[in-house]
Amino acid sequence: MYEVTGSLFNGGIIMRRILSIFVFAIMLAGCSSNASTEKQHAGGEKTVKAEPQSTSSQKDSTDNYQPNSQVTDDRSLLKVGQTFSDDKGKAVLKDIKQVNKTYKIGDMELTVKEMKLIHLRPDYSMIDYFHELTHDEEFDFVKVFVDIKNTSSKKVNVAPIALMKTNTGETFDWNKDIYLEELNGELEGGAEKSGNLGFIVNASSRHAHDKAADAEKKTKEIKWIEITTSDVFDHNHKKISDAQKIKIKF
Repeated sequence: MYEVTGSLFNGGIIMRRILSIFVFAIMLAGCSSNASTEKQHAGGEKTVKAEPQSTSSQKDSTDNYQPNSQVTDDRSLLKVGQTFSDDKGKAVLKDIKQVNKTYKIGDMELTVKEMKLIHLRPDYSMIDYFHELTHDEEFDFVKVFVDIKNTSSKKVNVAPIALMKTNTGETFDWNKDIYLEELNGELEGGAEKSGNLGFIVNASSRHAHDKAADAEKKTKEIKWIEITTSDVFDHNHKKISDAQKIKIKF
């Protein structure tokens, strides 16, 4: 009886050990699977982090971009010679400058993110719009991507680019901006705006007798621009800060 009971007892111990080993093996397999899954997740995160990061200018221009109804999307143009076409025309990047500088104008902060010189051939449907500024079927324009922020708690009125001048002697006021993204005007306390302003450069004259002057203009390269901001006014249209001039070289 003792021997039978002992055998059964021993058999029970062996079975429990086998069962324990089996359960342990299952747990090991589960841990291995989880470790593998975690490794894959970790690998995925590292891959994302290892990707080249955009400059703040490129990132901001992508994050804040709103399709413009007049001008071809230039976000993908990051190297000279690159082209992009959409339903508004074909754009070629001729020059680019990552600026990323912030300028204080009283309680206003104007951050110039980037500046581009772009050659644009508008789609036929857009020609009438651009004919108000040039009779050329294709032309160059300077585009500036900016951010403006009101650091005060009070409403102000400002234009980030009231005037723009180039080294070729041309001067443009805000009325010649081709983007029309409503960056000028009132800005509530603590509010911020981002967007583009663009000006056609070396445009042909509307007068036939100016052909020689037009040809001379087109041989001149844009090397720098000078931005003049507006004065800053309060909600009662009283000037609270003077305009500033900002020169940027390509």
